[in-house]
Amino acid sequence: MIDDFAKDNLHRRLRRDRKALLWKLDGLSEYDARRPLTATGTNLLGLVKHVASVEARYFGEVFDRPSPEPLPRWQDSDASDHWATEDETRDQVIGFYRRTWQYSDATINELPLDAPGHVPWWPEPYLSTNLFAIMVHVLGESNRHAGHADILREGLDGRTGMRPEHEKQIDEEARAAYYAKIEQAARSAAPIKA
Repeated sequence: MIDDFAKDNLHRRLRRDRKALLWKLDGLSEYDARRPLTATGTNLLGLVKHVASVEARYFGEVFDRPSPEPLPRWQDSDASDHWATEDETRDQVIGFYRRTWQYSDATINELPLDAPGHVPWWPEPYLSTNLFAIMVHVLGESNRHAGHADILREGLDGRTGMRPEHEKQIDEEARAAYYAKIEQAARSAAPIKA
């Protein structure tokens, strides 16, 4: 009974985070969805592509269920799953992510939480694992990258939040006053030396 509850709860949260990550692309230009927004090149469409690859590997290879999508061997990973090439469309990346959901969901639905798995890219003694641990791990990855996407999107146009139904109209004046209040507290706590 507790296994079903835990599995359903984790799966529901994973579905929520998937949607939140995709929502971060809504309304953005092609350039803003793809452009590097950090010194390391992190970008919104790349986050979606990366999380899709993560899910495909963890809910596939780990349980000896090869992905129907072409993936390079994990040993050959070259970070190309962190950004979209000029030949990859937004629809292709999103389609890959959505197809990965179906594939991952099938693994989750068909296996019990204690189903054994093997993660060859994890160090000893963690190579052997189970579906529960992988669900927690992938949920953490998805949540982490949805958080990255939230910060990146805020930097682009000020939009924040996990779901469109919770988004509020941006009050630029109130936001500027709040920012100034925090800036003042920071300066007071650690004065800038000339």
